Amino acid sequence: MGGVIGTSVSVFFLLAIAAVNLTILISVWRSFQQVRRGGRIELEHLDALLAGRGFLARLFKGVFRIISKSWHMYPLGFLFGLGFDTATEIGLLGFSAAQVTQGMSLWSMLIFPALFTAGMVLVDTIDGVFMIGAYGWAFTSPIRKLWYNLTITAVSVLVALLIGGIEALGLLAEKLGLEGSFWVTVGDLNESLGTFGFVVIGVFIMCWIVSALIYSWKGYDQLGPRTLS
Repeated sequence: MGGVIGTSVSVFFLLAIAAVNLTILISVWRSFQQVRRGGRIELEHLDALLAGRGFLARLFKGVFRIISKSWHMYPLGFLFGLGFDTATEIGLLGFSAAQVTQGMSLWSMLIFPALFTAGMVLVDTIDGVFMIGAYGWAFTSPIRKLWYNLTITAVSVLVALLIGGIEALGLLAEKLGLEGSFWVTVGDLNESLGTFGFVVIGVFIMCWIVSALIYSWKGYDQLGPRTLS
């Protein structure tokens, strides 16, 4: 029962994210189409559109203003770390505890959380470098800002639907006893969700490459000075 509830909550959350981001994607797409047709969009309107796109963004707008300096991210990151709770971390804690009960010294056991921390720092640093590059490219002109938000929102919808759909289909197959090659594939995907993150990374990279090629091919940079003020 706990597995059913947990999976159902996960599916509902992912599909809700997909639905909300889809409405955001539609509004940003309409603004972009307005620019493509030769219309003008004020920078203030563009910033308001991108800053207040979702319900939570509007609800916590005042809270977001608390983070006004770069060093404010450190205590925020500390709070995030206190609530950090992933399958990998739980597995690490269980593995470390098991090793200690088998006679491993406490100091030797600490190598596992140290390696986990090193891996997190490496991955997050690489992610930060790429995102700084993406932000630096996007915020040089309003049309790039629109295109960047189109891409990142579309990818978030795709990923949420992909993972949420796989989890939902896996739950249906398990509880209804569905059989066949399709349902076997769905079951295999659910069993390997731990490594599915590599697929998500691949989807992000592919979408960014396609997005950059389309942007360059269509010559959208020429729209900026002519249609935005």
